[in-house]
Amino acid sequence: MTTLPPSSSSLPLLRVRRVGQHYGSRVALQDASFDLWPGEVLAVVGESGSGKTTLLNAIAARHRPGAGTVEFQARDGHMHDVHRLSEAQQRLLARTDWGFVHQNPAEGLRMDVSAGANVGERLMGLGERHYGRLRRTAMDWLARVEIDPARIDDIPRTFSGGMRQRLQIARNLVTHPRLVFMDEPTSGLDVSVQARLLDLLRQLGQQMQLAVVIVTHDLAVARLLAHRMVVMQQGRIVETGLTDQVLDDPQHPYTQLLVSSVLQP
Repeated sequence: MTTLPPSSSSLPLLRVRRVGQHYGSRVALQDASFDLWPGEVLAVVGESGSGKTTLLNAIAARHRPGAGTVEFQARDGHMHDVHRLSEAQQRLLARTDWGFVHQNPAEGLRMDVSAGANVGERLMGLGERHYGRLRRTAMDWLARVEIDPARIDDIPRTFSGGMRQRLQIARNLVTHPRLVFMDEPTSGLDVSVQARLLDLLRQLGQQMQLAVVIVTHDLAVARLLAHRMVVMQQGRIVETGLTDQVLDDPQHPYTQLLVSSVLQP
């Protein structure tokens, strides 16, 4: 994917500037900066330990970085530093305008309550109390993520790994967020299940005009889903650009190594 989605906004949806994180003497993240525009999908790639997850947690306000700023464009059009928001404001943001899809669905789902309750919980957090509407909305979203609505009362523990991941996506998208963070969403799934999930993510992203930051070690996932790529090495962004351009003509030696290792038989 290369063509960027059109944007009528003069401001980015997310503005990341010089974000850094140290753990003692170890530099986990340094001077990370980028903009994300409405409807844009950005892939963050690199090998294990490159700083991908540290960056994701910092920009998703899951951990406060040691340096830098992360600003989000609110619905009123103003940019707000997410780390200056109160905990209550951050929680509201996380269940309305934002979503977070975990690598392990068990971290993003309530495993011992029904599929319908998992989907409806975010709506209840926003004040919806009408049981009929909650149930209808949950059934609609189960169908949209290719889960049989007849399984609305089943618990996620009875679902396959791919179904759990699709349920986690439904749980996140039911409030129509503008920005979704994804941490290795296809990791650990069989190839055929990965392909089905990626196709679903691409369809829903286009239909809903979602902005997405997706962390992945899989360059094929990045090529399929992302408009732009950020390549990380040892906590630093070493290359960024349109996905196809970076993958077809990598400039940094580390990116060249990543691409060549994937292309080797």
